Amino acid sequence: MIKVDLSGCGNISLDTEKALGAVKALKDGSGKGNDFIGWTTLPYDYDKEEFARIKSAASRIRKDGDALVVIGIGGSYLGARAAIELLKTARHNEIEKPAIYFIGNGLDGADLNQVLSLIEGKSVYVNVISKSGTTLEPALAFRIFREYMEKKYGKEEAAKRIFATTDKARGALKTLADAEGYETFVVPDNVGGRYSVLTAVGLLPIAAAGIDIDEMMDGAAKGMTEALSGDANAAAVLYAAARQALYNSGKKVEILSYPGENFRFMAEWFKQLYGESEGKEHMGIFPSSCELTADLHSLGQYIQDGERMLLETIFRFEKESLEVEVPFDEANGDGLNYVAGKKYSEVFKAAAAGVKKAHITGGVPVIEITSDSVSAESFGEMVSFYEAACGISGYMQGVNPFDQPGVEEYKKNMFALLGKK
Repeated sequence: MIKVDLSGCGNISLDTEKALGAVKALKDGSGKGNDFIGWTTLPYDYDKEEFARIKSAASRIRKDGDALVVIGIGGSYLGARAAIELLKTARHNEIEKPAIYFIGNGLDGADLNQVLSLIEGKSVYVNVISKSGTTLEPALAFRIFREYMEKKYGKEEAAKRIFATTDKARGALKTLADAEGYETFVVPDNVGGRYSVLTAVGLLPIAAAGIDIDEMMDGAAKGMTEALSGDANAAAVLYAAARQALYNSGKKVEILSYPGENFRFMAEWFKQLYGESEGKEHMGIFPSSCELTADLHSLGQYIQDGERMLLETIFRFEKESLEVEVPFDEANGDGLNYVAGKKYSEVFKAAAAGVKKAHITGGVPVIEITSDSVSAESFGEMVSFYEAACGISGYMQGVNPFDQPGVEEYKKNMFALLGKK
């Protein structure tokens, strides 16, 4: 269960009436961008037939595949990578098959060549994810990996190893997939990319990693039910209302402080979700992140003593799935016997409490978010919590949280420079 503690925010006044109005707008579809709120009911009414096909495809990949190459950018990869690294660790590829490589999320030729080298001599599957099939970064990567697969396996066998997650009826990728015979999965029309992790966009790579997606959807259903219940004390309502109260008091940057490397891409997913949803009309909190405690040795000084435009959200789990206990050392040469016998989770909890106290003393309001433990269920619950809170917060701010008009500007300039007509 997700819990939100606002005791570190000082004497802020929450506009719960406005927050609950936003909840109502999400539920009855009366708010801005209401053609993209399918994620609010997705945990309950997802396509069960497609869900079964996702599990079947994932089973084939796990049985026969040494490597899965996932091609996508933004919401087409961040959620899946977040789930895999959180639940399977950031070192997943060194531990078990299939190794999962995310590519097409930038224009780094060296990275692409490295993945080509890593999959050489292995049994390879590809999942290309794009609503249109023409987004430059993933489309370029897919052109290269499609050629690789056809040279390696021949067109007929390659077609059995390529999965396309795309529009249900139209677009360049859908047209190609139908012509070549790729199995296809759907990017729903009413779910925007950054809200799509619980669709085939995220679920196929997640299931291919061996994560229980039934459990994940159960957690998401519980999380969404609570978030949109109309309860003023629901965690998502409290978080959204607190963010907006702090924003209105001059806090323009939110730092998500998170527990270790395995959570890194959860923070990256959070930054896209909130940055694209709220950064409009010259408004919005700028989302940032900080790994506890590693980044305190680089960012800690600024957070403690820099300009006071920050709010901080500390996320932590109450329990670790795999505990490590600090051993006793008779010589105590490092002077650490004061933590001997304690588990790392206890040490981190104390560190997080120390960070919270220090930053509050330094004038940074701190919201603390906790989840029970790391599991597929808790990941699904986190997704629902953050998505619902983002929708509520965006509506409270007065923007459409479900479009991203500003993203198109750089594309126009890039295409012109590359000579696209």
